[in-house]
Amino acid sequence: MYSRQKLRNRHRNALMINTLEARIERLESIEEIRQLVAKYSLSLDMRDLDAHVNLFAPDIRVSRDKTGRAHLKRWLDDTLRLQFTGTSHHTGNHIIEFTDRSHAHGVVYSKNEHETGDEWVIMQMLYWDDYERIDGQWLFRRRLPCYWYATDLNKPPTGEHKMRWPDRERYDGAFHELFPSWEDFWAHPPEDDEPEVAPPAPLDAFLTTIRRGAPDPRIRVR
Repeated sequence: MYSRQKLRNRHRNALMINTLEARIERLESIEEIRQLVAKYSLSLDMRDLDAHVNLFAPDIRVSRDKTGRAHLKRWLDDTLRLQFTGTSHHTGNHIIEFTDRSHAHGVVYSKNEHETGDEWVIMQMLYWDDYERIDGQWLFRRRLPCYWYATDLNKPPTGEHKMRWPDRERYDGAFHELFPSWEDFWAHPPEDDEPEVAPPAPLDAFLTTIRRGAPDPRIRVR
């Protein structure tokens, strides 16, 4: 028979193993999601649409009445074939937070270049992503693009309406719309030498905290 001390040791060791396994699983998931984003850029820029759409959930929503990878492939083909000669997507800052073992969300910065007609359009944007692990594989459940600017390489987009594609009306992107802190910053200059500082966000709640619980905006992809 086990002594009480041995039982306590076994229980403590089991807790340590479970915690270690959970931490390893979290790290593996983070790396797989980062690879997912890298695969998105490469498959898109190399026009491998089969590889690209397979990064999304099988029942991905494409429009109000269409779902599935085949419809996504059709939409992408029209967009990439008609609008751009070539593209290059350079991803940067990436924050990933988990809702549970099979659901996560994140923010990814992306600096993109597009050859379109006789102009070279550069773009700064970020993606708000929802990820889901399906049959053991992390996939995109949704990508919400939020644009800051798009303009010819030699034409800095100062002022309003920073989205400036050739032969189109200029319009505003949605780069800041996910985050109420942008408007709060400009609307409330500091009044004290030592302003109040909110407590740090908990683990897996940085994005929720910085968004102040705001609902996702309705962003039209153009």
